[in-house]
Amino acid sequence: MLLAAVTGAVVVSVVGYGTKPGDLLYASFYLAVCSVAWWAALRLPPGPARRPWLLVALAQTLWFAGDATELVNFYVFADVPSVGVADAFWLSGYPLMAVALTLMARRRAPGRLRSGVLDALAMTVAAAAAAWQFLIEPQLGQGYSMAETVVPVLYPIGDVVLLAAILFVALSPGARTAPTRLLLGAVLLYLLVDIGYNALPYVLDYSVVERIGPLILLGNAAVVAACLHPARAELTTPAEPTANLHPARVLFLGLALMTAPTLTLMHAGFGRAEIAALLATALCASFVLTRFTIAVREQERTQAQLAYQAQHDPLTGLANRAVLTGRLERQLSAPDASVAVLYLDLDGFKQINDEHGHEAGDAILTAVAARLSSTVRETDVVARLGGDEFVVLCPGLPAEEAAELAERVLQELAGPVAFRGVRLAIGASIGIAAHQGTRPCSTTALLREADTAMYEAKRRGRGTWVLGGTGAGSTAPHMAR
Repeated sequence: MLLAAVTGAVVVSVVGYGTKPGDLLYASFYLAVCSVAWWAALRLPPGPARRPWLLVALAQTLWFAGDATELVNFYVFADVPSVGVADAFWLSGYPLMAVALTLMARRRAPGRLRSGVLDALAMTVAAAAAAWQFLIEPQLGQGYSMAETVVPVLYPIGDVVLLAAILFVALSPGARTAPTRLLLGAVLLYLLVDIGYNALPYVLDYSVVERIGPLILLGNAAVVAACLHPARAELTTPAEPTANLHPARVLFLGLALMTAPTLTLMHAGFGRAEIAALLATALCASFVLTRFTIAVREQERTQAQLAYQAQHDPLTGLANRAVLTGRLERQLSAPDASVAVLYLDLDGFKQINDEHGHEAGDAILTAVAARLSSTVRETDVVARLGGDEFVVLCPGLPAEEAAELAERVLQELAGPVAFRGVRLAIGASIGIAAHQGTRPCSTTALLREADTAMYEAKRRGRGTWVLGGTGAGSTAPHMAR
């Protein structure tokens, strides 16, 4: 779609935008883009994730209706009013697109948009100030009628609203891959075209200015390409909180701070004193923003450390009980869930603690954690529940393969652990519980089944495994020698 729009824009530019063949080609490509926009939106399942794309398709359609109205006025009625129905269509598309983008931002970060909104508003206010000075204020007091004065002013206002909405999306937490970049690029193209139509006639002939019109095709196609992209869900799916104080974000905030003083001096004139004041303001803003960035980065590092500590066992670095139960709940909540749990309890650990001290016990626990992590699959989760109890969560692993994994774990743990020149013998008893999605199952029930199987393994002689619910188990114990 994007490639087709690029081709269309180039063809339109070559044939001649503003001529009848060029305008017909432009309208044909634009109609195709609108059709694909509706198809892309309607193929999504009904729900909150589809609503923004429906609004996007409606906005595209209104903009196309404005272009079509303008073409009819020109080629059929030979009369293009300075203000007319086409403007009503064009202006109606701005709030719809802005609402669509805002809905995406709210879906990405429900209840967590405060920092992004504040930063976006700061940048938007700066853009609004520039729009007022260069685009809006010159339109006022020119002796035009009320409609001829108000309508041209509404376009820069619409651009500012669109800018705020796309900044909400860009500055919200979550991934910023191709779909987000396509939307950002589309809105920037809209803004460039609108600014060009308003500002360039002061320095260029309008026959040259209108050549930028085909860029609209690229923007519209980029929006549709974002909806068709396989990763489009990133725009409407709640995202994990992220540390998002990117250097570019600080740079744009600094530019926003400098906008008002710069515009004021541009209006008053640049003398030596004014330039010195502007440079001093820029330096102060740079220092303050740098200090602010350092403070925020330190806070982010502290938060990351606290988050890690809240999710990991401090001795072994393994996941803790909270992480294990959370992952297991998500696995069991999936349709046709398939998951296995290995519940391990070390054999002879208390004796080692009593004879060699707690440091030896810590060495055993650390060694067991390392051996478990190196034995299981990358997709498995190894957790320490406390004391000498460990759990391995194995998504998508059937019971037979879980038993094979238990055998490998027992063999790996059977080797002695060296501690201060002493070889400490250690082993484990493993209980296995497997869920294949054939019946409802809770996290508590599955862990209880594995725990019960583990105690049965200990009763049978330790160094063994038992599959819960079946009584099957290893035939020979695996003990350190």
